[in-house]
Amino acid sequence: MRQLFICIYFSLLSLSGTGAVLADTPIGSRLIVIDRAVYADRMEGFWLGANIGNWTGRITEMDKIGGEGIHGNFYTREDWGKPDLPSIWGEGKPSDISPVIDFVLLAPGEVWGSDDDTDIEYMYQEYLFQNGLTKLSGEDVRQAWITHIYDEQYPTPYGQADGVFENYLWVSNQRAHELMLQGVTPPETSRPDLNPHWEMIDAQLTTEIFGLFAPAHPSLALELAKMPIQTTARGEAALAAEFYVVMHALALSPSLKKMKRKDALFSMAEQARALLPEGSYTAGMFDFVKADYDRGIQWEEARDRLYERYQIQQADGYDMTSRNLYCNGCFAAGINFGASLISLFYGEGDFKKTVKIGTLAGWDSDNPTATWAGLLGFMLGKVELEKIFGRQLSSEYYIHRTRKGFGNNGFDNFSAMAKKSVSIVDKIVEQKLNGSVDIIRNAWVFKIP
Repeated sequence: MRQLFICIYFSLLSLSGTGAVLADTPIGSRLIVIDRAVYADRMEGFWLGANIGNWTGRITEMDKIGGEGIHGNFYTREDWGKPDLPSIWGEGKPSDISPVIDFVLLAPGEVWGSDDDTDIEYMYQEYLFQNGLTKLSGEDVRQAWITHIYDEQYPTPYGQADGVFENYLWVSNQRAHELMLQGVTPPETSRPDLNPHWEMIDAQLTTEIFGLFAPAHPSLALELAKMPIQTTARGEAALAAEFYVVMHALALSPSLKKMKRKDALFSMAEQARALLPEGSYTAGMFDFVKADYDRGIQWEEARDRLYERYQIQQADGYDMTSRNLYCNGCFAAGINFGASLISLFYGEGDFKKTVKIGTLAGWDSDNPTATWAGLLGFMLGKVELEKIFGRQLSSEYYIHRTRKGFGNNGFDNFSAMAKKSVSIVDKIVEQKLNGSVDIIRNAWVFKIP
C-alpha cells in the first residue's frame, strides 16, 4: 500500500460538515495538528453510532442468508418498519429486541448493552488504558481475553444451551479463546491447523477502533491492529478487517476538508481498496459492488447479484461450501464483507440510509451496521449524530452484559470511554510518532516522516 502523507488541522472554534473545520496548511506539509476536544466528541459519536447500528442490525441478524424457504427470500426496502421475521435460530419467533424492523434508539437513563460488535473493542481499549500501552502483544491479547471473557465450560451468568454455558463468543473468536485457555498465544490462535474458523467474520467485528487510535496514519493503524486481527483471522479474512482499519484511520484525512460526506467516504474506500491484492476475492467483491452502484443498479439487485456471484457461483476463488462451515459460510468473512460494501456505497454517507440498508441486506446484519454506523458516528461526532435523530440519546454502556471483570460493576459511559481514547492517543503520538501534546491548544502535534 502506498504511503499516505497527510496534513490536517482541526480548528478549536467550530464544527461543520463532516466534523471540525480544517485550517489551511502548506501543500505537502507533514505537520499534523489535531484538536483533542473535537476528537473526544467524535469518539463519543463512534460509540453511540456503533451501538445504534449494532442493536438495529441485530433485529434482522441471520434472518436472510439466501437459499430456499423463508430465510432465502431477502428483505427489500419495503420491509423497513414491517414485522421482523425469525432468524435461522429463531424457532419461529421474531427478534426479542423489536417486533418490527426499525431503529433502536435508547433515551437518556436507558443503558446500551455490550454485544460482540462492541465488547472486544471496549476490552482492548480498557487494557491499553489500564496498562499504559500503545500496542498489544500476543500475550497482552491473551491476558485480556482470559481476564474478561467467561470460559463456557463453567457456569456463567448467561445460562446454558447445547450443553455449554453462554459466553457470547462464536466461531473463530470462540476457538481462539479455547486455545488461549490451553496456553496458546496469538497469533497462533488463528493458525489454520489449530483454528478451522480462521476465514470467518470475527476480526471484522473487533478491530476497527485501532484505526481511530492512529488518526490520519493508516500504516501505523495497521501496525497497531496486526496482533488483534491475527488473533482470529488469516488470509482474506484478515484483509477485510484491515480494510476497515484503514478506512477508520483515513476518517481524519485532509481530503475531507472540502468534500461532501459521501465523496469523502468513497475516497476513503478507494484508498483502502489499494490494500486489497488484485485477484483476491475481497478486491473482486469491492469492484463488483462498486461497479453495480456506478451503473445505477438498485441496492436490492446488487445484493442479489452478490449472493449469486459469490455464495452460489463461488467467483474469484471464494469457496465456503467445501468447508461446510455454519450454514454454507453465512458467517464467513467474505460474504459479510460484500454485504457491508452494499450498505457503504448505497448508503452514500447518510447515517440513517446506511443503517437501513445494512439491516435489510442479509446475513450477519449487525456487523456492517455497527461498523459503518461507528465510522459515520465518528465523522459526525456525538452532537451532530443526535441532531440527525432530533433527540438526546443514551450515553450509558454496560459491558458486563457479555464480559466480566471491569470496574464500576461494568457500567460506563461514552464520555468517559472517549477520554480513555484520548489518553491512549496521547501516548501513541508521543511514543510512536515522536510528537507532543500541546496543552495550550489542547491538540496533538506530530509529523509523518
